Amino acid sequence: MTTLAPASAPLRIGPHTVQPPVVLAPMAGITNAPFRTLCREFSGGKGLFVSEMITTRALVERNEKTMQLIHFDASETPRSIQLYGVDPVTVGKAVRMIVEEDLADHIDLNFGCPVPKVTRKGGGSALPYKRPLLRAILREAVAAAGDLPVTIKMRKGIDDDHLTYLDAGRIAVEEGVKAVALHGRTTAQHYGGTADWDAIARLKEHVPEIPVLGNGDIWNADDARRMMRETGCDGVVVGRGCLGRPWLFGDLVGAFEGTGARQAPSLREVAAVMLRHATLLGEWIGDESRGVIDFRKHVAWYLKGFAVGSEMRRKLAVTSSLDELGTQLAGLDLDQPWPDGADGPRGRTSGNNRVALPDGWLKDPYDCAGVGADAELDTSGG
Repeated sequence: MTTLAPASAPLRIGPHTVQPPVVLAPMAGITNAPFRTLCREFSGGKGLFVSEMITTRALVERNEKTMQLIHFDASETPRSIQLYGVDPVTVGKAVRMIVEEDLADHIDLNFGCPVPKVTRKGGGSALPYKRPLLRAILREAVAAAGDLPVTIKMRKGIDDDHLTYLDAGRIAVEEGVKAVALHGRTTAQHYGGTADWDAIARLKEHVPEIPVLGNGDIWNADDARRMMRETGCDGVVVGRGCLGRPWLFGDLVGAFEGTGARQAPSLREVAAVMLRHATLLGEWIGDESRGVIDFRKHVAWYLKGFAVGSEMRRKLAVTSSLDELGTQLAGLDLDQPWPDGADGPRGRTSGNNRVALPDGWLKDPYDCAGVGADAELDTSGG
């Protein structure tokens, strides 16, 4: 790999300097404390690693599972939490709780989730279409946050006929948001097609006052540098690219610091990471078996590209103890080198879906009726 020049400037989010300018995207059920620990270990602690999405109502009500999700390891600095909410008052309460109880050092607000059960209630990536509601939420959050920086993550819009990202970016600047991350897809695209990096460039031109971070189709370190070169963005947010590849953050550090260091682990090395990931999950949950069961979703991502038979994949998919997982992994052909083409898409790749919205949602971007508190029930990020 060709040696790259270091990035020209560090990313600053309020009082925090993020160098190199790489951020782990919040992903529900993925970016919990164990996965963040793995990514940080490979990066040498460099970068910003955001928690999975936390619902503001559940936080304010001190839901037991939510209180576990907001736990940060002692070595996590800064502690970065992502909130999801649709009600300005509840968002404000959640942010004040974070400040008063010293639960985090940075707050990111989710306006990018395309999951139908979220958008159907007017939340996630559907919400920026209602400009006054977006403004009200940001105003409450920033006021409640005090010295804590507030950032947002969003999509281009609901579909190509209802793009909102430029308006949303301007509102964010006016309300004191410290940085904006843009996933270069619409809600309708979900995770299909190709991310529109040109939109990231347009947003950067539109809101030069604050950092703009790009997200979408970053599968390796070369993609990250190319995005910054082509769009002029101030940093990158990596989501699906790190699924089964927590060492990508080590590659990103190498690329941005100019060393060009790139990991190409053998299957033996990958298996060791898999076992450590499952172990960390068990310790975090407090139950080894539940930790291994939670880890199962990661197996196919880690093994992508390697020659592993369908029967062995099936066995790995039903493991329920660390001993069993270790035995199954030991039975693989562990001398396999890193396979060519293993950096490609992983995770959700669906697209061209009809967007689920509340009745009459698109009639008037300034009519905010129809967003109820039930929009925060049973949500998941994306």
